[in-house]
Amino acid sequence: MAKWPKPREGTWTEHYPELGTGPVTFADSTSPEFYALEREAVFKRSWLNVGRVEALPRNGSYFTKELAVASTSIVVVRGLDGEIRAFHNICRHRGNKLVWQDYPREETAGSCRQFVCKYHGWKYDLDGSCAFVQQESEFFDLDKKDYGLVAVHCDVWDGFIFVNLDREPRQTLDDFLGPMIRALEGYPFGEMTERFVVRAEVGSNWKLFIDAFAEFYHAPVLHARQTPAAFHLPALAAGFEAPYYQLDGPHGVVSTAGIHPWLLSDEMIKPMERVTRSGLFGQWDAPDIGDLPTGVNPGKCDPWGMDSFSIWPNFTLLLWGQNWYLTYHYWPTAYNRHTFESTLYFMPSKTPRERIAHEMAVCSMKEYALQDGNTLEATQTMLESGVLDRFPLNDQEILCRNLHRVAVERVEDYQRELSEAAR
Repeated sequence: MAKWPKPREGTWTEHYPELGTGPVTFADSTSPEFYALEREAVFKRSWLNVGRVEALPRNGSYFTKELAVASTSIVVVRGLDGEIRAFHNICRHRGNKLVWQDYPREETAGSCRQFVCKYHGWKYDLDGSCAFVQQESEFFDLDKKDYGLVAVHCDVWDGFIFVNLDREPRQTLDDFLGPMIRALEGYPFGEMTERFVVRAEVGSNWKLFIDAFAEFYHAPVLHARQTPAAFHLPALAAGFEAPYYQLDGPHGVVSTAGIHPWLLSDEMIKPMERVTRSGLFGQWDAPDIGDLPTGVNPGKCDPWGMDSFSIWPNFTLLLWGQNWYLTYHYWPTAYNRHTFESTLYFMPSKTPRERIAHEMAVCSMKEYALQDGNTLEATQTMLESGVLDRFPLNDQEILCRNLHRVAVERVEDYQRELSEAAR
């Protein structure tokens, strides 16, 4: 018998009175002026996840990350001393992009002992210090010690690499993540090294796509045709209600019930799911990963399907009951466009059947995500029409309400600081 956590007194939303329960505006998702402020107030001041330590497997490994929202590129490197550091990807001589391959706007990765500028040959050690200047005697009073790479604040939490572009971060990474996220420490992220990456350019504001994955109220409607009629018609009639929600400052989590498709009759699942023993919830044959940290399944849902942790501002971490995980990143490129990235992580396959099960999960996730992305482009076009400026949110849309509230508050705080500095 299913066991759900008892809701706290009142609805989920009413448990956080600062959110309110009235209609909301999505003006923060349709305004070029707000986006210009958001770039400064949010993305140049927050801790941003840019990858995992497995991308830097040995000393000298590096990768670049294009951050259009902050008008910069960074290079993240594991130094010869083993330390992970980040730098703005710019040569101190004439401002050329330092690390790139054939196309300057494309991200790249590799391994080296020094970074060498393609333009005039300046060289930098992996700790950022300037090691060599071509024809150094031609310069005037130049001291290489003064011309190291521009460092970016960088820290690692449980294998996830975060950077902060602020000159002086207002919080440490641990304080920023808070107790809800830190309670996930000890999950075997580092052991799930078989990964698949999905990337798409989406014609919507970045927050609107986060909204789509922050509630499951839409699932039986938008994704109805993804399952046979014997399954989706009863689901559509009954609707869907996630059993657990929680906020922790700007972050939030929603947990879903578990579905055991291997217990369903053939007419309720797709034939390929039966053949591959896999689907949207991942491989049916879950690997043994030992005891889970206390932060997993915080609502103690039984059966438990997954936890979707929204980590401010643009990073989502999903832990699945079938013992795998995936991440979402939403990288703004304009007020009404962003790059969506999803990476799926599994324990390494030991058999062809396991590999096929993983790939089936990837295909299922991609199909669902494409349906969401297409819908969001339609949402963006009509929000921009300005026909409506207030929208009601239900109790399941608590993470959506919080996301837009925090975005507006951060921008208002930034504007207040600018005003006080101008006095």
